[in-house]
Amino acid sequence: MGKKLRKLIYSDKTTHYYYLCPGCGYEHAFSPDIHTFNGDVNNPTISPSLLHDNPQHHHTCHSYIKNGEIQFLGDCWHELKGQTVQLPDNPNPDYNYLDEYNG
Repeated sequence: MGKKLRKLIYSDKTTHYYYLCPGCGYEHAFSPDIHTFNGDVNNPTISPSLLHDNPQHHHTCHSYIKNGEIQFLGDCWHELKGQTVQLPDNPNPDYNYLDEYNG
């Protein structure tokens, strides 16, 4: 089993975790400063719900992540709305694009 989440710590010391959304096909992020996170990158539980809006494309992705599964709510734009699926492994769990900017 691989890591489901990728952790980034920014220069201002804030932490964000990224996960690959199987509905949208790209990463979404959350902050443990705003969300409650069980600390398990392999079997995460995050609350409250995660709401990601992309107004440029009129996309909304709204979900819960519990015990490594992602439950998509009915206001999602994609075909997985209303379904619960396993959160996929992050293909680049140790990639930190900030390293490219920080030298």
